[in-house]
Amino acid sequence: MSKLDISDSLQHPRRSLGDRHRSQSEKYVSLALDANGVVDPDRSVNLEWGEQSARQAVLYDFTNPENWKNLVRVKVLLGDTIGIRSALEDLFAVLGRKPEHLIQLDGIDFLTSGALLLDASLDADPLDPDHWWKLVSVSESLLADFLDRAGKLDLRDRRANVLFSRRIERIRDSGDEEQFLRLSRLILAQRPSNHEAWTSLGRMHERRMEYSDAWLCYDQAQVCFPSNPVRDEFKVRMENEIDGVEKTAWTSPGVKQRVDFLRKMEDMATPEYTELTEMGESVDDPLLEVQELINSGRVSEAFFMSRRMATQGVEGALEIHEGLRGRMEGE
Repeated sequence: MSKLDISDSLQHPRRSLGDRHRSQSEKYVSLALDANGVVDPDRSVNLEWGEQSARQAVLYDFTNPENWKNLVRVKVLLGDTIGIRSALEDLFAVLGRKPEHLIQLDGIDFLTSGALLLDASLDADPLDPDHWWKLVSVSESLLADFLDRAGKLDLRDRRANVLFSRRIERIRDSGDEEQFLRLSRLILAQRPSNHEAWTSLGRMHERRMEYSDAWLCYDQAQVCFPSNPVRDEFKVRMENEIDGVEKTAWTSPGVKQRVDFLRKMEDMATPEYTELTEMGESVDDPLLEVQELINSGRVSEAFFMSRRMATQGVEGALEIHEGLRGRMEGE
């Protein structure tokens, strides 16, 4: 299995593997403790193995709070203050929060308070999308706060992007299609390789009979995850639905529509972006713009810009786009 294949599989939580590694971790930890629940120095190597399995559990299923709790518990037993803080920073990244906020906790004893902080974070912001929806749906203020806050969060982390795309599916299922459409675009602008979110957005457009928009979303999904032929399947459905004496093949959106779509996604990816030519600077090589974005860390915008240029036939743009896609999946 290639690195890209592994990245694709890890984009979707593997609950069974997460449960298996957590169970192994718990067994190793129990072997390391004496009858009083204290680490036995002669068997402490089991605790190290337990920590490795605990990290694997979170890797394979970051949506299960028990995996995070077990990881922090093991690190407490190891006396690993730095490790506890690192785990909390990682959880905050998954929840779309800025890990820098933990700087405010300098001076706190993570060995005694780390587990409590973890529990409080998970209670306030559940990882399971169904539990999360039960929490926010009963309070208009909580839901309104989420809708306002979602556009300000850092969702570039693969796990955060997947987590929030599944949360907004609950908003869609509640009947608020407009908020779902708005938030989907925000999520995808930050991580355009989330093929699951592209597919979900495409289905919404298709249901609303916005067929050009649906095709554009399915096209992005299939480009990001070629083994999922959602674009091709959609085209077949469209062709089968056309009535008439002579069957006419459905026509996908033209270059102009695709370019307009990608320009909008560029704007959403970095709305504060200033054109390189704004200061009177001439750009002879159109790919220089893309490279400047990459150099400044604005990978999402570079992703959409290179795809737009490839659509327009700019030589070399497709290769850059493919490189960016591989880079985003490998992060």
